[in-house]
Amino acid sequence: MTWRSPLALVRDALRGQRARERDLRNLVSNLPYEGLEQGKQPNRYFPGNAIKTTKYTLLLFIPMNLFEQFHRWANIYFVGLAILNFVPVVNAFQPEVALIPICVIMSLTALKDAWEDFRRYLSDRKLNNTPCFIYSRKEKQFMERRWKDVRVGDFVKVVCNEIVPADLLLLHTSDPNGVCFIETANLDGETNLKQRKAMSGLCISDPEFQPESLDSAVVCEKPNNNLNHFKCYVEKPNKEKVGAGIGSLLLRGYTMRNTDHAVGFVVYAGHETKSMLNNNGSRYKRSKLEQKLNVDLLFCVILLFTLCLVGATGHFLWLQALPGVPPYLVPFSDGHLDSPSLSGFYMFFTMIILLQILIPISLYVSIELVKIGQIFFITNDIDLYDEETNSRIQCKTLNITEDLGQIEYVFSDKTGTLTENKMVFRRCSIMGAEYPHKENAIRLAVLEEPESGEEVIFSQRPQPAKTGWSLDSENTSPQDTQHGHGSQHKKKDSGNAQSDVAFSSPLETEVIPDRKLLQQISRAECSSSRKIDPYLDFFLALAICNTVVVSMATAQRQRRKPRRNRTMSEDSVIEEDHFNPRIKMEVSGDISRLQTHSLHTPSECNKPALSLDNLRYEAESPDEAALVYAAKAYGFNLLARTHDSVTVRLPSGEDLVFEVLDTLTFDSNRKRMSVLVRHPITKEYVLYTKGADCAIMELLGTPYTGMCRNQKNIAADTQHHLDCYAKEGLRTLCFTKKVVSNKMYESWSVNRQRALAAIDNREELVMDTAVQLEKNLSLLGATGIEDRLQESVPDTIMALREAGIQVWVLTGDKPETAVNIGYACRLLEEEDLVISMSCNNKITCTSIINCTLEEMRRYSADPRNVDTTQDISLVIDGRTLTMALSSDLQDRFVDLAKRCRSVLCCRVTPLQKSAVVKVVREKLKVITLAVGDGANDVNMIQAADIGIGISGQEGMQAVMSSDFAISRFKHLKKLLLVHGHWCYSRLANMIIYFVYKNVAYVNLLFWYQFFCGFSGAAMIDYWLLIFFNLFFTSVPPIMFGIMDKDVSAEMLLGVPELYRTGQGAGEYNFVTFWVSILDAFYQSLVCFFIPYLAYQDSDIDVFTFGTPLNTISLFTILLHLSIEIKAWTGVHWFTMLGSVALYFIVTLIYSSFCVTCNPPSNPYWILQDQMGDPMFYLICIITTVVALLPRYTFHVLRNSIAPTLLMHARHLDRLDPSTRDKWIKEWRSFRVRGQVKRSRLSTPPSPTLETPVDIYPQSPTTSEIMGDELTQNVSPENYQRPLHK
Repeated sequence: MTWRSPLALVRDALRGQRARERDLRNLVSNLPYEGLEQGKQPNRYFPGNAIKTTKYTLLLFIPMNLFEQFHRWANIYFVGLAILNFVPVVNAFQPEVALIPICVIMSLTALKDAWEDFRRYLSDRKLNNTPCFIYSRKEKQFMERRWKDVRVGDFVKVVCNEIVPADLLLLHTSDPNGVCFIETANLDGETNLKQRKAMSGLCISDPEFQPESLDSAVVCEKPNNNLNHFKCYVEKPNKEKVGAGIGSLLLRGYTMRNTDHAVGFVVYAGHETKSMLNNNGSRYKRSKLEQKLNVDLLFCVILLFTLCLVGATGHFLWLQALPGVPPYLVPFSDGHLDSPSLSGFYMFFTMIILLQILIPISLYVSIELVKIGQIFFITNDIDLYDEETNSRIQCKTLNITEDLGQIEYVFSDKTGTLTENKMVFRRCSIMGAEYPHKENAIRLAVLEEPESGEEVIFSQRPQPAKTGWSLDSENTSPQDTQHGHGSQHKKKDSGNAQSDVAFSSPLETEVIPDRKLLQQISRAECSSSRKIDPYLDFFLALAICNTVVVSMATAQRQRRKPRRNRTMSEDSVIEEDHFNPRIKMEVSGDISRLQTHSLHTPSECNKPALSLDNLRYEAESPDEAALVYAAKAYGFNLLARTHDSVTVRLPSGEDLVFEVLDTLTFDSNRKRMSVLVRHPITKEYVLYTKGADCAIMELLGTPYTGMCRNQKNIAADTQHHLDCYAKEGLRTLCFTKKVVSNKMYESWSVNRQRALAAIDNREELVMDTAVQLEKNLSLLGATGIEDRLQESVPDTIMALREAGIQVWVLTGDKPETAVNIGYACRLLEEEDLVISMSCNNKITCTSIINCTLEEMRRYSADPRNVDTTQDISLVIDGRTLTMALSSDLQDRFVDLAKRCRSVLCCRVTPLQKSAVVKVVREKLKVITLAVGDGANDVNMIQAADIGIGISGQEGMQAVMSSDFAISRFKHLKKLLLVHGHWCYSRLANMIIYFVYKNVAYVNLLFWYQFFCGFSGAAMIDYWLLIFFNLFFTSVPPIMFGIMDKDVSAEMLLGVPELYRTGQGAGEYNFVTFWVSILDAFYQSLVCFFIPYLAYQDSDIDVFTFGTPLNTISLFTILLHLSIEIKAWTGVHWFTMLGSVALYFIVTLIYSSFCVTCNPPSNPYWILQDQMGDPMFYLICIITTVVALLPRYTFHVLRNSIAPTLLMHARHLDRLDPSTRDKWIKEWRSFRVRGQVKRSRLSTPPSPTLETPVDIYPQSPTTSEIMGDELTQNVSPENYQRPLHK
């Protein structure tokens, strides 16, 4: 290595910093520079691929860890006092002894930090030494190297089932079409396959791929943490630019699937990769209880300074009152004595050292231990374990467990959080005609009744070949009934061959076709113009317009996932679904004799047919999966998808290969996606589009070719069907078709390629090209998909509401769908007055808020309504919410919302979700909780005080960003009402007890100062002073904070009102804190002066007087804790008796061997002599009883005269379970009867006729809304109760 001057090193460092900070980076291949020294490498300024997540090094661990620990003010405080004790004029103890407590605490913390950092080091070493393949120009092949050897500008080869080592620009794959499949579970938790496409025109894509063929420069943006965004272009030697986006980028952490190998160019490495930039580590949150504690400890510091000031003033007055110089005041060597004022000043610092334990040094360590114990019990609760997913609750943030017991507002997503996120195809509308799928509805209705004992058989088998189509109707025969006979439970629980694929349960994949629609498709297939039939186009749109990846069951896919407890049938049952399905259904009981339908298709000249049994549909969302399976049920089978083609098998058995020209992906602004294809028969450019009705209906123009009906009439009928679907709680999508002329396509394609190659404003330009093409669409139809509620969601919401928690639901669904789900989950009740706010302008919004708020205030101020409550719910859409959250309306909207029992926000964006949470949290000063399951909920989860992610079917983004992770919404009930209550109650009472314990003990030293001239002397040996808080009384309060149960879990779940005791001020408040301080002063007075009076005028030495005080304090403090413990266990008995035994054993041993430990007075044989004196035992008993008598009397009187709700619950807990359950039912019924009356507000006046305030009446029955077909008696003003819950 050549020597370089410091100036050259500084110059290179500055150049490297400028290169890394540029908005655009110009990267070239490292191959021409292979073997040259580091200074001649073109990409030398960019970091390597080795990562380092450790915080310390071996040599710098001690100084860096000390620096880290000194960020805590408590450590600085105690170290400062220990150093101050080395100053001779102010020291109170032996200087070395004063260092022991803080050294022990900081050493334990350092050991914990060292162990955690060592684990990070082992993880880094394992990752950095993972093997990979890097191309070598000298060897002319890919050589095996390590991840840490990868550099920006290298060519890396990734093989199947391996993890991508760095961010790679994809240049070549083993697939002839340049496509590779990747799994992103390591980054976002999504297990479905995604496609990435190699950049075309840069290298020759053949098996003999050579990286030397790349002679272009890669220009990309500087690193950022956006996983869904990447701007890049490749500049060829002829200055031609080829653009690339996120679709050609393989991120570090991706896993290669179903692709033999792929080669990429390294653009980001190491800590600059997107995955590492997203790895921010655990977020530190401070609980509300911890914030209160910090404030109260400041008061303790003020109290300490007050005591020290009293001691200093007393020492000054005592010295001034002396007639002369007593012999025990030893002057300095020069005969000089400090003046009384100077001695008093020194005594102030001496008293701080003496009374320093008033600030509990071990409190923070004890709190951390208690929280670790609480989390252990939470994570091991069997009721919070989900057997279906083999997952249990995860606690990812350790320091906010107590906040779970103080939640006042819960903000919840709907889809996947309240619902299963298992989309079931229910109904569809094609060209204005509605198809209700009655048979499929009956199947789903039966599956809803797991205890009915009814048996449902679905048999799908291939049929003999026939010429043409036939639609047969026949009664179910007994022989058919016997085939596949099994219980409903087996059918519900059994899986299929796609059990490892998301969104592939039988509930989602099995669809019974509608009879009339089958006939319509049969006629369309037989017609001469079947290639332009709207019914065929509708199902082609369902099969084509998506991003579903098709794979085979035999494809190797090694996922690292937990094993599930599945039966043999779940792993062995193969999905029997063919392009000519015969569907049989038999239901015993009231539903019987359903007609069966069979679809027969001809064989094609003995051509070997592709087996559909091995197809796997990997969808990014359950909606897409449901639509593909619906198309499959009608014979439109999606067979294959590549980046430039999609293959669909028609019901006739004919395979159509559509050339995919472009895919206009979904975004939240357009609210739709489109696929542009070339029809294989007509050779037309066809654009299929699907999206929300609000985004599609305004783009309609050209009517469908060959249709005599007016496009407006079709759109009106379809919109009516959509409204009815929404009122039934279904998720809706519209489908359209557009034939693009050759001239239009050529012009649009030029603009599209220019937008894709752009580096600045690329997203805006790409979206503009999509909007340019998605105009004048022809409506094909619409679909209604059901998303069912999770188990026990209504019960959970009712329990949370009874617990005093206000529940808000924030969803992107239509208001009609959201309201229907609101009734289903009991967020909205039949007797509620539901106020709907949907405004077109801010003036209207302001008027509605003002009028409604004024009406509410008038109602509350009316003396006649003193004993009544308002059952009001608010429904607001996203556009109105934006107006309501503006700065001038924000306060009034929050005031209105807090008066409502529940709030339902519809059509809201992820940013609006987080904004709502922030506004409520900041304006109302309440503790908030947000729960969601998808990437669109991450902002809301992070904005709340506590974020809970549900590990559902939308990936793990929400879980990865949350503080706690659960698998079902129903787990929220026990997590909050039981564990939240316990965690808060335990920790609050432990902190109060901890402060009491230290104040009571340190005051013994303070009272002694009045009898020693305020000299800072102690009547207890220094070592025993240290051991008292460090060992003798440290374990019982920790066990108290971990294991105490004020009320059983059954009572907390049976009576949710008990949760209210922790809300607001809770058990830890100003009164309880200072009452415990006063009680500590009283007990210290008793513990000091009763022994003082007993030994008055005796000749005992100072330690003989101090030993009974120490023993009495131990008994008093431990028995005080025994009064506070609500549920005694063997652990409590062991720690309490063990502490007493440890005290006597250590003190006896210490006093037996310590002859000259603390001259001139020594504790030798003190306790042995005391234990032989009956006076010692009498003093201990009398003093302890007198000290604890007021607290014990207070508890007895309070529990007898004015028992709290918790005390009533504890009394019921002592009964046997059957009697207790009976009393709980009676108690709840009594509370319901005794609750204040419910009343309705009159309808608030509507400020304009344009935007009325909708009042939802009691919901009509299902028969009024839906018949065999959708009828015309559904009005937009009526909202139907859900058919399925």
